[in-house]
Amino acid sequence: MTPADDALRASLRGRRFEAVVIGGSAGGVDALVALLPALPAGFALSVFCILHVPGNRDSRLAELFDERLPMPVKEAADKEEIAPGTVYFAGAGYHLSVERDRTFSLSCEPPVHFARPAIDVLMESSADVYGPALAGILLTGANHDGADGMARIRARGGFTVVQDPVDALVPTMPASAIHRCEPNLILPLARIHALLPMLEMNEP
Repeated sequence: MTPADDALRASLRGRRFEAVVIGGSAGGVDALVALLPALPAGFALSVFCILHVPGNRDSRLAELFDERLPMPVKEAADKEEIAPGTVYFAGAGYHLSVERDRTFSLSCEPPVHFARPAIDVLMESSADVYGPALAGILLTGANHDGADGMARIRARGGFTVVQDPVDALVPTMPASAIHRCEPNLILPLARIHALLPMLEMNEP
């Protein structure tokens, strides 16, 4: 345990999470490849991952990460009940939302920030359902998607983490979120990697 790890644990003290939502765009696949293997077998939280993917072809992200992670990985399906200890990826061509009954919904509403799926749609709906029990993580990206979503998470009492723009392949997205919502933590990817498994710890 390092002093930096102690500081991360201190930032989480008193919080109890049920879900984590992670968004990114340009450079996001490589960021997730570096980040998600931090999840241990038996990780208890639901994890929602959303990247900007072209709508004219199937996303293979769930397949890619299913081979890399020690926990179930799948593409989120319409009306699917959200399970703990599972990593879900937003598919191509549809917005992904979380409903009040803890199920997913897919929609063909217009793109947000030129993206469908849009990070804001998933983050805002997740914040409305999970409130303080949600952690939001925003990674590298080339537009402003995710800034409003992170602001909603913060407003609902959730915990917000933004990749340090200096550390990001493309800094626009994290910089926009920092300007919009004053996140709880601004961290390089390596420190987010250290933080991720700590999110399931319930400490008073």
